[in-house]
Amino acid sequence: MSEFLPFIMFAAVFVLLLVGYPVALTLGGVSVVFGLFTFGPDFFALLPMRLWGTMTNYVLMAVPLFIFMGVMLEKSGIAEKLLETMGLLFGRFRGGLALSVIIVGALLAASTGIVGATVVTMGLMSLPAMLKRGYQPELATGTIAASGTLGQIIPPSIVLVLLGSILNVSVGDMFIGAMIPGVLLVTAYVLYIIVMSVLQPSSMPSIPADELTAFARNRPWKTILEAFVIPLLLVLAVLGSIFAGIASPTEAAAIGAFGAMLLTLFQRKLSMSVLRSVMKETTYLTSMVFIILAGASAFSLVFRGMHGDRILADLITQANFQPELFLAIVMIGVFIAGFFIDFIEIIFIIVPVVAPVFSAFGVDLLWIGVLLAMNLQASFLTPPFGFSLFYLKGVSPREVTTGHLYRGIIPFIVIQLVMLVMIILFPEIVTWLPEQLSGR
Repeated sequence: MSEFLPFIMFAAVFVLLLVGYPVALTLGGVSVVFGLFTFGPDFFALLPMRLWGTMTNYVLMAVPLFIFMGVMLEKSGIAEKLLETMGLLFGRFRGGLALSVIIVGALLAASTGIVGATVVTMGLMSLPAMLKRGYQPELATGTIAASGTLGQIIPPSIVLVLLGSILNVSVGDMFIGAMIPGVLLVTAYVLYIIVMSVLQPSSMPSIPADELTAFARNRPWKTILEAFVIPLLLVLAVLGSIFAGIASPTEAAAIGAFGAMLLTLFQRKLSMSVLRSVMKETTYLTSMVFIILAGASAFSLVFRGMHGDRILADLITQANFQPELFLAIVMIGVFIAGFFIDFIEIIFIIVPVVAPVFSAFGVDLLWIGVLLAMNLQASFLTPPFGFSLFYLKGVSPREVTTGHLYRGIIPFIVIQLVMLVMIILFPEIVTWLPEQLSGR
């Protein structure tokens, strides 16, 4: 019976999450019940040391700093300027507005990494404009939801920070390894829009000529500089300092947070009320992440105390699983779990369980981390509980139905799955750039 206890605990956590109990309390509560039943109260004397190790983790300091940077950029109005300017720049092309949404989504992902803020911002600003210009609702909503979720894979990503911490992989290497997959995913989205503009031209009309003429008259280069180049410099400062080895991810996050404040000041949007609002939202989001980390630490302590990781490894060895088969099972499991639970829950529940097995197989954990990040990105898009779909539905006009959202996101989920298969078949997509930059 004792051999099954770790998996009973795992199943209990999963069921309670599906019922709707909070993640952190579920992880912590179930762990305490099973720990007391199995070991008694003295076992939990180890827990404060684990929590202290988590709270003093230098890498995890990047989480509140990146969140602060993202929220500050959202308040600065830069996203609004980016969307308007890019839409007019691509307006002469059929599907140009959709292309601008994808490119702005990629830029915001590299600037903020906060999916909810990006989806809501782009939904509020671009969805009404796309529908007004005759875009098919499915195409418009799918493009916005998929583009707003790019912050999961494009650095600096909080997902990559958390995965790097749990897998014990350098966060800088995670950022570098995710660069090419992120660029390829954006390219695949762009190619899909171009193909659809040829196959279904009526689904994405071009912007009227009078709007483009008016834009060309009003000093467009000044607008482009303010909306496009300045935020790009911030992205280059953050990622460039990491890739060049000048700064650690935590130090680069501090550069980004300070740079976001300067940009907001430059936009004349910085005030005490804005600063207070940004700090409040940053504190809320950071507290949510770290209280889940505390619950996950308790879960990991009890699971490993019951030798759950060793039992799982022994079961896989006895079943004579090959690394490829185990990888396929994990990827399918994570993808299915994404239909029902949030990416943070998956990171803190599933990843600590499977990471030792991958290590035993001798699999490159950097490659596994980027694979998981790409897979977890789909969890934001998959019905019925795709959080990006919820965010977008909340700011959509009444004529946009849930059916539009579900149908519109399917092609983008297929694109992500194709990219996932490509990374599995060609690990060099992830490993080549880190090896080149490290001189290996």
